[in-house]
Amino acid sequence: MKQKTLLFSTLLLALSCSDSGDGNAPQDEVTDVPAVYQRFTDNVTLYVEGEFLVIETDDIPNHPSPYFSQTDSRYEAYNGSNSNFHRNPNTIAEQNITLRIPLNPTPATQNEATPLGAIGISLNGVVFFNQYAGPNNQPLTNEIDSFDQYLGHPANSGNYHYHQEPLYLTTNNGSDALLGWLLDGYPVYGPVENGSRVNNGQLDEFHGHSHATTDYPEGIYHYHITDADPYINGSGFYGVAGTVTN
Repeated sequence: MKQKTLLFSTLLLALSCSDSGDGNAPQDEVTDVPAVYQRFTDNVTLYVEGEFLVIETDDIPNHPSPYFSQTDSRYEAYNGSNSNFHRNPNTIAEQNITLRIPLNPTPATQNEATPLGAIGISLNGVVFFNQYAGPNNQPLTNEIDSFDQYLGHPANSGNYHYHQEPLYLTTNNGSDALLGWLLDGYPVYGPVENGSRVNNGQLDEFHGHSHATTDYPEGIYHYHITDADPYINGSGFYGVAGTVTN
């Protein structure tokens, strides 16, 4: 994870004709990225811009995949548990994706549906997609069979993404771990909480709930990834969403 520090300088000019004017030295205000966000991998750059955390990513996963070129050292043939796996024709390619998420997320008064494309980002810089495949909100039924052993795959543009649990992260960080954030600034957690697997019936229509977590001891709304549709997010963003460009 790469971090930029923003310096905002105000130059105060003393009036040369004033006998009583005080000369004030320029003062720099440093705005640092809050500690909770400083867990991203090195393919991610973070900085604060006003009320937003800006996240820039190349969207390259930090794990092997059959979607890398076979001449790439990161290539690994499919070795997952889906006997129906079939590789889609796309290859992982570097992206230039910028997300702006609120540093202080707030519930939305009118909840916005999640778009196709990136709806958030995981700690390894790979973006989250929603529970639909392609236009017209088609179910993931057929697309699931193209997910690699870490449950990701690339789009036509080479944009690698997760619709479901990012298995590389939950395997290495724990199934109850913080996995990333959605565009509204609310965190995303794994499928286990307090030692038990979370099911959809325990979550609201947006696929989350509110209480204290290790990372947010004062309590916060947060999403959970589950093993059944809608997987990451339900009927839209719980909070006021930021923006994403690529």
